[in-house]
Amino acid sequence: MAACLQLWQCKLARPFDSLPVRRSIPLSLRCSAAPSSSKPTRSYSITLIPGDGIGPEIISVAKDVLVLAGYLEGIKYDFREMLMGGAALDATGLPLPHETLSAAKQSHAVLLGAVGGYKWDRNDKHLKPETGLLQIRKELGVFANLRPATVYSPLVDASTLKREVAEGVDIMLIRELTGGIYFGEPRGFGTNDNGEEIGFNTEIYATHEIDRIAHFAFKVAQKRRRKLCSVDKANVLEASMLWRKRFLAIAQEYPDVELSHMYVDNASMQLIRDPKQFDTMVTNNIFGDILSDEASMVTGSIGMLPSASLGASGPGLFEPIHGSAPDIAGQDKANPFATVLSAAMLLRYGLGEEKAAERIENAVMDTLNRGFRTGDIYSAGTKLVGCKQLGEEILKSVESNVPAGAAAV
Repeated sequence: MAACLQLWQCKLARPFDSLPVRRSIPLSLRCSAAPSSSKPTRSYSITLIPGDGIGPEIISVAKDVLVLAGYLEGIKYDFREMLMGGAALDATGLPLPHETLSAAKQSHAVLLGAVGGYKWDRNDKHLKPETGLLQIRKELGVFANLRPATVYSPLVDASTLKREVAEGVDIMLIRELTGGIYFGEPRGFGTNDNGEEIGFNTEIYATHEIDRIAHFAFKVAQKRRRKLCSVDKANVLEASMLWRKRFLAIAQEYPDVELSHMYVDNASMQLIRDPKQFDTMVTNNIFGDILSDEASMVTGSIGMLPSASLGASGPGLFEPIHGSAPDIAGQDKANPFATVLSAAMLLRYGLGEEKAAERIENAVMDTLNRGFRTGDIYSAGTKLVGCKQLGEEILKSVESNVPAGAAAV
């Protein structure tokens, strides 16, 4: 895994001691290892949002992994499973029910599967599953989205790039998450002077929005290799001109970090040509949405990339960057690795539980080293398994806690 970033030592709210707490470990694995203490010493409330498509399948795996890693590290959880997206639309008529948002705000962290699907594609915008996702990000105030793109050594041949290009890639892409064109006003539909129907959106950033993501990005870079590339389109867009102006100003506060700038079209090309030139990247909402998906294919599969969305305070939102994959939903074909790694990010950034996070990350590497693969990362000589069996293998590795970098057996 990438070097651990511990910039936010989370200021947790008081645990919900009065709520019932799930104490059991997954029944799918009889645990022979003793937990770090005979009685859990830390308690956290986690909101689970399975969502749509493959969401329930991958969240089920990640939940079991969280429970076992927590049990072994002296942690207990109170899980609340809530509706969002298409599932919520079908049940309540809203993509983000008030009950879900309330539960999320009262929890220590939120773990999300995926939302969306063909069934709801023709809905009006305010009734689309993705609207619920935008709403919860805004309501939780999670303005900084961390998306690590790491090429795991057992998967280097799964990348569509040549081995010498992909091997050793380790990028942290930071996406501003609550501003820009996805939220800017005015937006909507209208008619132009020629009587033609038009659709319009506004790319807009205020100084405080740029400054807070800039400080966040510089602090991340300080914990890595002290190289930060800011991606914009400052040769054309006024919002990007202000973005670059503010980054140049704030860079004076971080003389130990090497700041560079790159236009987004060039950055998209350089990610394929020479991805190892990047360490920490930061960009606006829409560019980050696109570049992080591109970076996923450098790693071999979008099914491997987790994310953490953090704000100045309150619970973080943790989710895989992939979508709901309705084409394979319910077929036991989903890759749960990204969701499991998102659970590890939840432990590290949301709860400050470094040992449990490392245990899960080591388990992912050990499972890969032992050759287990879902279809999206399968190659000759490896073992093709479904989502459920892969989850079982990850649990075995969580229990054994093989250190990262250990040889495959």
